Amino acid sequence: MSETTDERTENASGTAESAEAIEPAAEKTDVAEKVEETEKAEKAEKAEVPAPATPSPASPSPLGLVLGVIKTARPKQWVKNVLVFAAPFFAFSKATNRTELVIDALIAFVAFSLTASSVYLINDAVDVESDRAHPTKRNRPIAAGIVPVPVAYASAVVFFLAGLAVSFAADWRLALVLAVYEAVQLGYCFGLKHQPVVDLAIVGSGFLMRSVAGGVAGGIAMSQWFLLVTAFGSLFMVAGKRYAEIMLFERTGAKIRSSLKKYSASYLRFVWATSAAILIMSYCMWAFEIRQAEHNSVWAVVSMIPFVIAVLRYAVDVDGGTAGAPDEIALKDRVLQVLGATWVVTLFLSFYL
Repeated sequence: MSETTDERTENASGTAESAEAIEPAAEKTDVAEKVEETEKAEKAEKAEVPAPATPSPASPSPLGLVLGVIKTARPKQWVKNVLVFAAPFFAFSKATNRTELVIDALIAFVAFSLTASSVYLINDAVDVESDRAHPTKRNRPIAAGIVPVPVAYASAVVFFLAGLAVSFAADWRLALVLAVYEAVQLGYCFGLKHQPVVDLAIVGSGFLMRSVAGGVAGGIAMSQWFLLVTAFGSLFMVAGKRYAEIMLFERTGAKIRSSLKKYSASYLRFVWATSAAILIMSYCMWAFEIRQAEHNSVWAVVSMIPFVIAVLRYAVDVDGGTAGAPDEIALKDRVLQVLGATWVVTLFLSFYL
């Protein structure tokens, strides 16, 4: 049947309405696509445009540069170098020329301090990029741009050569010890710090070389037990500090050095526990050796009591994961201070009474 005029009119009207309904939808789709394309284009432009470079700080004044180099040299850390006085202290009672022994020990202290400062300068120069991304280390003079990297390297060479020059005033063998220390520490700075176990050994060896430097400067024959006490005492403190950092990371998620990510808390706990056992055993053997050498003095044996208790006391802080730098613990723990003072007194009495 053919459509009537009214039906054709109605169908045409419906078709027009449908077309009008579809047309806005198509327009909306086109607009959405354009907006999306515009947003993509803007993102692409932002990605292509490099981020503005951090403005380089103004050139520091000569005085600011010198102060920056001195700060990077870390004179506060020179307190570690008092270990060079350990061997001279134990040999002082039998020394024929005590004044010369003291002077040689002071020379060793100055020479080792200068050499250690050269290592700090190189370490900060190598780590300049990572330090700039660190919340606190970015304030270090090299990372902050106060001390240019080339100046840091040049200053490190000057410090090292100055340390060698000073060391020859005591003994040429002291210069050899300093050269070995510098070589080992440079290996640490340029990659060995990221090698597990090796980094612990290198940091611990730094304390051992300080003790050796004091003995070499004064021409002192050092006891094997004394060297073992120094070596494993250093490893005990280093492993304890790393263990504390691991525990802090597990509790708070704080950022830690990359080498620590290769350790487990149980492994570091094993290292410092083993080191503590060997440390105590070596000291007891050394104490008996001192007793025989010092006319059967009972004070050398008595010194084992405060020493062992001090080690166990320090282990409490290590086990709790709160063992930071050894000097910080010593300044905070009054009981540990008393034990340390008692130990020094008993050793003094064993040598000089």
